[in-house]
Amino acid sequence: MPNHALAAVLAGALSTLVPAGGPGELAPPVRVRAGGKPIDVNVGHAAPVLHDLDGDGLPDLLLGQFGGGKLRVYINRGRRGEPDFRDYAYLMAAGELAKIPAS
Repeated sequence: MPNHALAAVLAGALSTLVPAGGPGELAPPVRVRAGGKPIDVNVGHAAPVLHDLDGDGLPDLLLGQFGGGKLRVYINRGRRGEPDFRDYAYLMAAGELAKIPAS
């Protein structure tokens, strides 16, 4: 499946949270790609969220990393209906690496 198709599946799943086959069922997981390779957070679990972070009207990917509480930001470089995620940068706040506590 092309990168934009996987991203569209993720975007639909996260934005609507509609069950796949009925109450309590979710669609099977998909591997989201960035830079042509599956995203790998290296440690622990990932918590993806789509939100327009740069105000261009396209959903960008914010990916929380359980290990260390770091947040990766993948800016959507595609177009409406065809997201394209490439390299990431860690979220910064006040000039420092932003982290969220893991509980």
